[in-house]
Amino acid sequence: MDRRKFFSVAGASAAAVATAGIPAAEAQQWRPGAGACASGKLPPLKAKLGHQFGTLTERSAAWVARYGVEAICTSPVVADPNRLYPTPEEMRKMLDLAAKWKLNVEMVDSVLLRSSHVDREPHPSIVLGQSPQRDRDIESFQNHIRTCAATGIKTLKYNMSLLGVVRTNRVPGRGDTLHDRWNAKESLAKNPPLTKAGIVSPDAFWERIDYFLQRVVPVANENKVRIACHPQDPGTPPEGYQGIHNVLGTIDGMKRFITMYESQYHGFNFCQGTVSENLANPRAELFDVIRYFGSRKKIFNVHFRNIKGVRDDFTAEMFPDEGDIDFVQALKVYREIGYEDMLMPDHVPSVPGDPNAQRENFPFAFGYIRGLMQAERSIT
Repeated sequence: MDRRKFFSVAGASAAAVATAGIPAAEAQQWRPGAGACASGKLPPLKAKLGHQFGTLTERSAAWVARYGVEAICTSPVVADPNRLYPTPEEMRKMLDLAAKWKLNVEMVDSVLLRSSHVDREPHPSIVLGQSPQRDRDIESFQNHIRTCAATGIKTLKYNMSLLGVVRTNRVPGRGDTLHDRWNAKESLAKNPPLTKAGIVSPDAFWERIDYFLQRVVPVANENKVRIACHPQDPGTPPEGYQGIHNVLGTIDGMKRFITMYESQYHGFNFCQGTVSENLANPRAELFDVIRYFGSRKKIFNVHFRNIKGVRDDFTAEMFPDEGDIDFVQALKVYREIGYEDMLMPDHVPSVPGDPNAQRENFPFAFGYIRGLMQAERSIT
């Protein structure tokens, strides 16, 4: 797609964004040609190819370095399982290993607030709103922010989820792959039971989020460490799912979230796939959602993944080159907003009977994204 076509498409898309929770007049404020793009010339692409995985090891470090990954999100080994944050020494050991393979650790996972179902989560007190344990767990999260500051890690990633990643089933993809799928109507028809959280109303969920942010955003500000929340994957029906009303599963909910305890250190681990899943017409609406949060500097990391489908019925999580989202256009929008952090693949397809298939399929995504970035940098 050439730049003339890109600007034409992007300018026209403002009319569609009302259904994404962004008024057209507000989106127009951030169209190409406004602000830094007034000259019609895009700024240099500063994003980096990234990846995320669990504990950093020699094998995982060598693996991502092999494919040209520049930056990573990972975790140190925490020696004491009862300590819910790493020490500076544990963080430095992780950083030394990354440096050996010329990798920059730009983000780490929280020991708490993982993307897991509440019935399987060993430390659920924050999302369950259970004091006094949630106060002790929040203190651990605060200490993790402090260890990031002490060791030069600029971003800490977390989730505010009770359901984890919800899917209906898997469907065949190209070759021998399988793609995850979500259909709200089919999933609700199975009458899934309540979780141990019981009924969680929108007001109750917002109270728990507020309680957490009120205590951690000031610590993030003091230590100049960004805290990046992953939106709900996927958005669930308005009547709730397993009794849970996921307030971070809509664009309006995401907008409200960033206005709570406003700070340059409070924003999103912006999962492009999840956001696409939560839109009525992601093919048309996604780019202005990126502009909305990106122009406000609330995108701290991007899960650069693709889907096919719409809200409440996405038919597949796919390789980046085969879904509904035009990745060439998406990359131009990240360039337009001056995004400087990681673009990383996420949720690649699996292969039945092959537990190593996802490790094998990620390099395709690395190469595809790296190639797009190299091509985009050649455009001045």
